Amino acid sequence: MIAASRAAWLGAVKGESLQAVASTQQVEVLKVPGGRGAITDRNGVELAVSEPADDVAVTPYLIKKPLAVARRLAPLIGTTEDKLLAKLEEKGGFVYLARNLPGAQSAKIKKLDIAGLQLIPSSRREYPRKWMASQVLGWVGTDGEGLAGLEYAKDAILRGSDGERRIVKDALGEPIVLQETKRSTRGKDLRLTLDAELQGKVENVLAEIGVAWRPKGATALVMDPYSNTILALANWPRVDANDRAGAPDYAAQNRAVGFNYEPGSTFKPFTVAGALEEKVVTPTDVFHLPPTIEVADRTIKEAHERGPVDLTTTQILAQSSNVGTVRIGERLGATRFDRWVRRFGFGRPTGIELPGEESGQVLKRAAYSGSSMGNLPIGQGESVTPLQLAAAYAAIANGGILRRPRIIADIDGERTASPRGERVISASTAAALRTMLAGVVEAGGSASEVAIPGYTLAGKTGTANKIDSKTGEYSRTRFIASFAGFAPARRPKLLVTVMVDEPQGEIYGAQVAAPAFQEIMRFALPYLGVSPNG
Repeated sequence: MIAASRAAWLGAVKGESLQAVASTQQVEVLKVPGGRGAITDRNGVELAVSEPADDVAVTPYLIKKPLAVARRLAPLIGTTEDKLLAKLEEKGGFVYLARNLPGAQSAKIKKLDIAGLQLIPSSRREYPRKWMASQVLGWVGTDGEGLAGLEYAKDAILRGSDGERRIVKDALGEPIVLQETKRSTRGKDLRLTLDAELQGKVENVLAEIGVAWRPKGATALVMDPYSNTILALANWPRVDANDRAGAPDYAAQNRAVGFNYEPGSTFKPFTVAGALEEKVVTPTDVFHLPPTIEVADRTIKEAHERGPVDLTTTQILAQSSNVGTVRIGERLGATRFDRWVRRFGFGRPTGIELPGEESGQVLKRAAYSGSSMGNLPIGQGESVTPLQLAAAYAAIANGGILRRPRIIADIDGERTASPRGERVISASTAAALRTMLAGVVEAGGSASEVAIPGYTLAGKTGTANKIDSKTGEYSRTRFIASFAGFAPARRPKLLVTVMVDEPQGEIYGAQVAAPAFQEIMRFALPYLGVSPNG
């Protein structure tokens, strides 16, 4: 009677919970990884791919001989016996021993047939070109989430959705039914505008800068100035995307979008552009320039001492005269100068698809001091990112249109929209500036040694003091050397910018950055089939 009552109670009251326990013993739910979309260059060269992998987990209380298991497993997982033994002896019911092991590696573990050990399907992100564009691509965490770069910015697109399979087993643990309860879906592929061959060349050029000038860092961009598609975006020091932990945080930063710096003389063309548009100067206007000029309480000097001289607007830009550019800025006036700076996109993000883009810093007109028009027109007192500067130079190169830069060509074969852009200067002003900037690399210009046979180049050097964080004043030992330019000068097809942060030995853009610009252009122009001079 008592037994019958107990049975009835178990069936009526506890039946549901006991059935659930039985079910968990007989049914195993497996995750089926969805697979992350690939990232390729514009020609289909794989830059980031996902491969099948396994997580290795253990139920510690099922491990009968932990020390023996640790000895067998440690070399296959890539850890020490002591570390592995500590995990095998934990009191919890589930412990990860390794994450995202390659298939060949996990297959060896499976052959050991250790009770209590479990292989859980996952996927492993691999970067076949290792160093290439690693700061652009970013990287993925152990749980498959994008943590930086395009992997982070486009995580929702790249990441697939996991599926589920239910395996029903008999009393002996043998599978009798396999059901796919949720189908996995693969993430979408990204094809970038980058060209792997050109990207590799630019990275090698920056590595040469690293050896020659031992800078803190360097960045270079190659862009089609008409479509604003980025063909190469490189940072130095390089980072192996497969070994993110082996790189310092500064090296992992994409400085093209995340680094603010004072542009120095590379900013002067925009001062001249505003003055030309406002018709307060012409390319042939002559200025009588003293050796220095006083603006409020500040004395503006040239980079190299000289006596009084007469220079045209064109010569002022070609020779990178500080005094001359300030005179042009005085004609333009503070209010109009401020308006033109903002028209060229400074002080706001470009809108590229990359994460972490800085806005740069542009002083509000109301905050100008009496000496502001002595330093702002020559590229001091405002900051830019390398990408902002490249986009602004593209507007000069392409005839006056400012566009958002673009680095994603298509998503799963569907082409991304090309940015329309807006006109910021007239075609005639842009043409005049291109002619004037060609003078920079001609005899008498500040980068006259930069030349490529058969091609007419145009560009501008820049050398700027960095701010000393301790004193708040300009450092006398830390500089930014830069060069921005395009070719062919008359009908530009390529734009290249180079920024070198704290070079040692030499500090001037003409000596440090301009030769790198020349080397990149010397390779890129024929490689991309650009005919001499347009």
